[in-house]
Amino acid sequence: MTFDDDGPTLPTTSPAPDPAAPSHLSPSGASTYEQCPRRWRFRYVEKLPDPPGEAALAGTFSHRVLELLLQRSAQERTVDTARRIAREVWPETASDPHFTALGLDDAGARAFRWKAWLAVEGLWKLEDPSRVEVHATEQRVTTVLGTVPFRGVIDRVEVEADGLAISDYKSGRAPNPRYAEERLSQVLLYAAAVEAELGRRPHRVRLLYLGQRTVEAVVTDERLDGAVAALEDTWAALGAALATDTFAPRPGPLCAWCPYAARCPEGTEEIARRAVTVDLTVPLQPVA
Repeated sequence: MTFDDDGPTLPTTSPAPDPAAPSHLSPSGASTYEQCPRRWRFRYVEKLPDPPGEAALAGTFSHRVLELLLQRSAQERTVDTARRIAREVWPETASDPHFTALGLDDAGARAFRWKAWLAVEGLWKLEDPSRVEVHATEQRVTTVLGTVPFRGVIDRVEVEADGLAISDYKSGRAPNPRYAEERLSQVLLYAAAVEAELGRRPHRVRLLYLGQRTVEAVVTDERLDGAVAALEDTWAALGAALATDTFAPRPGPLCAWCPYAARCPEGTEEIARRAVTVDLTVPLQPVA
């Protein structure tokens, strides 16, 4: 740490240990590297804290409620049951240090609970959960996809007339239909992992954007091969970065939400650049 006229400042680089290859790659780890290699280094090599924000915590809560709901018998999967489960598991979130760190007042905590509950209730806008034949919830998979040691947790594996299906809950905003296909890579990797572990290829994958719409696709060789090939590309790029300890930043809009922005000169510069706006409603003055 150094000091200037304004007080202490954080170093922009950290004396971190030499990076070692990870034992596996998860969808979240792959996504972090694809978004910004430097952020991946901060998170997975230097192991700096990456606390979840309010939206992520609300998503975790709604996922937990739906996990427990789908473990009930079909006739019990009602809105009233979900409401009781939400009351029962709320203390888990309320006592989470990440939640208390948000510093929400009573009104803010009520708004948080309401937002999380709307996500839970939004499941009924997409499907009747009493009609879902559950094979597993929170299914852990550990396998090798192509050349990549892969690990993940699947929200829901279900049995349908044509075979198994993979479903993943999403509490964020549904993508524009033009970009929906590329969002399916995570569940396609889960389908590949299930096939590797069980010897049964799921026939369908879907993302349930709670309260909004479902994005889904039939599992095909082309889709699976594409998802696994992209994962292998990320794994190879990660290996090259580890070999040279070169993790270049990828400045962009997400810098504003990065917990490591203060440690990254390019991220800090990107945030400042995007903060500079021009009020186009003010008429320009004619040049004399």
